[in-house]
Amino acid sequence: MRCPFCSAQDTRVLDSRLISDGDQVRRRRECNVCKERFTTFEVAELMMPRVIKRNGVSEPFDEIKLRAGMLRALEKRPVSADDIEAAINRIKKELMDKGEREIQAQELGEKVMKELSQLDHVAYVRFASVYRSFQDVSEFTDMIEDLQKK
Repeated sequence: MRCPFCSAQDTRVLDSRLISDGDQVRRRRECNVCKERFTTFEVAELMMPRVIKRNGVSEPFDEIKLRAGMLRALEKRPVSADDIEAAINRIKKELMDKGEREIQAQELGEKVMKELSQLDHVAYVRFASVYRSFQDVSEFTDMIEDLQKK
C-alpha cells in the first residue's frame, strides 16, 4: 500500500480489525519512510448484475442511484439511517444470491417497493406513485386500500 503522505510503497500493517459485521477490514498502517500513520479499509468487490431498463438499455447496478431513490421516497419520514442501510443491503444481498448477470429494472423496482412497504407506508406510496406512473387519484386510493387490507 502506497503512503498517502510521501508516496513510498514501503508500509506496514500495525493493526487489523473487522468492522461492519465482518464485511470490512480496517487496517492501521505506518509508512517505513516518513513514519506517518494512516487507516485503510478493505472490502470484497462483488459483481452486481446489470440492470436492463424498460427501453432495453443495459447499465451497471448503481447503489448510489438505489439509495437516492429510496431516500427521496423516505424524505421527512421517521425512518432511521440504519434501517435504510439494512434495507439497501437486503436488496443487494438478494441480487447477489440470485447469481444472475442481469436483472430487469421492474424486478429491482419491486424489491425496492417491498422494502419500503416494510419501512414506511407513506414512502411506499410515494415511490410507487412515481415508479408505476400513477395518472389519477383512483390509483392512489386503490394502493392505499390494498395496504389497509394487509
